[in-house]
Amino acid sequence: MIQEAKIQLELKIPKKDVSRSMEVFYNSVMKSNRDISIALLCALNKKEMRMALPLSGSGIRALRFLSELPETTVGKLSVNDKRENFVSEFKSTLKLNKLKETKLNIESKDANLFLLENMGFDYIDIDPFGSPNPFLSSAIARINRKGILAVTATDTGALAGTYVKAGLRKYWAKSQRCYMKHELGLRILIRKVQLLGAQFGKSLVPILSYHKNHYYRVFFVSSSGKKQCDEILKLHQYFLYDPKTVERKISSENIWEGKKRSSYQVAGPLWAGELHDSKLLEKIVSMNLFESEKKFLETLKEESRHENVVGFIESHALSSKRNIDTPRMQDLLSVEGTWKTQFSDSAVKTKLSVNELLKKLKHV
Repeated sequence: MIQEAKIQLELKIPKKDVSRSMEVFYNSVMKSNRDISIALLCALNKKEMRMALPLSGSGIRALRFLSELPETTVGKLSVNDKRENFVSEFKSTLKLNKLKETKLNIESKDANLFLLENMGFDYIDIDPFGSPNPFLSSAIARINRKGILAVTATDTGALAGTYVKAGLRKYWAKSQRCYMKHELGLRILIRKVQLLGAQFGKSLVPILSYHKNHYYRVFFVSSSGKKQCDEILKLHQYFLYDPKTVERKISSENIWEGKKRSSYQVAGPLWAGELHDSKLLEKIVSMNLFESEKKFLETLKEESRHENVVGFIESHALSSKRNIDTPRMQDLLSVEGTWKTQFSDSAVKTKLSVNELLKKLKHV
């Protein structure tokens, strides 16, 4: 028996690593993913939402939504997994946890077929093992105006520069294996989803985006209109990074004027816009009931309060590349115009150039 929050599942925790070959897919590490989803939905405070979970696995996310979300949030919850016995097993788990079936639509189909055969949804959660790519078009086609599309990607190797060719094939962008790889990977994922959205005339703006453990997670809000899509596409840019000087730059072209091509790295195209909705994050933090997520959400809130900056400066990279002692985080954060980032405990975000930061550090 597995217990997560108030939910019990009649499953055995696998002795080996979690894999897609598991008879019933359940990953305890993703409890945080589910916690934050619930925190976000509570903060949004939407009513009577039509919700879809096309890749339900053990059904734990659906069960927790029924158990923990305000009763007025869920209008209809459509739950699906193509596993042969999913419907009967899910109904048994409902009874075990004394949850009602009245707001549920339970199906056992291919995830894309499930989405396309249903009407539009106000919330769709794509949480696969691996890449979300096979399910994105169907999800985007069925997300309503002002609806929330939640996307998880666990194939971080393709997004974060370990497998560059795979990244080009799957995400239509070049990744880089540097200390900023997870921010770049997250922004490459966002762009891919937005490009597919543009095909449907839907602009998908991230309202909460993060990297944690082995995965990336993004929540988008959907709106319709060619102009909105065009504005989104304008923010698809290249990230240029000089590993010798630790300088970084955003550009509409993959060229850094005044530098030899061999002296800098190029990542992208990627999303160069905001990762979060700062007002929403303030609400999430103020309403959060998950103690284990408090510190992480506070960091996201701090990150969202400042002007959007792509990339960051890591203290150890700064030390090794500029031949200085490793700056203490408290000193870096005492410099005006620097703030914490979710991507590293030993780094700061800033609009300052490296030279400007070093100059100010001397006076700390």
